[in-house]
Amino acid sequence: MPVRVHTLIDSPCGPLTLVATDGVLSGLYMTDHRHRPPLETFGERDEVPFAAAIDQLAEYFDGRRTDFSELPIHLAGTPFQRRVWEELRSIPHGVTISYGQLADAIGQPSAARAVGLANGKNPISIIVPCHRVIGSTGSLTGYGGGLQRKRQLLDFERGRVQCLDGAFVAEATEQAAQEQLF
Repeated sequence: MPVRVHTLIDSPCGPLTLVATDGVLSGLYMTDHRHRPPLETFGERDEVPFAAAIDQLAEYFDGRRTDFSELPIHLAGTPFQRRVWEELRSIPHGVTISYGQLADAIGQPSAARAVGLANGKNPISIIVPCHRVIGSTGSLTGYGGGLQRKRQLLDFERGRVQCLDGAFVAEATEQAAQEQLF
């Protein structure tokens, strides 16, 4: 039987729950995450298997990391879901694509809705960057962690906000910069 453990870390997106199955990252959930499994399924609290994930997330939020391709992960889902989630990992930092483009990329151009459902059930947010998928008109559409967090992550990756003292902050305007001087 697989052994699951979890830990909690702070982030600019709020507290994140990291889950490992047999020592490999298998979940990253935000507070009020839409498809978050019950806490009882996460196992005991143990930080040991999460050192690399915690370090890489810190680098990401510090602006020193743009992908997590080196981080071992375990994606549990249907074969279709895993294809979608693996393709998400190829979307470059700061770039967005539509659900239709994602469906094309996995070779199923008529499956945009199914791709959207799989995207919404991604168990490893941020690291498997489902926030980089948007509607065909460029609109923000569903995100398991909430649309505000999706906007913050996209703005962060595009340099519109930065992470200071563990929180996202908008780039300072000249007026705000002047007010900070006094």
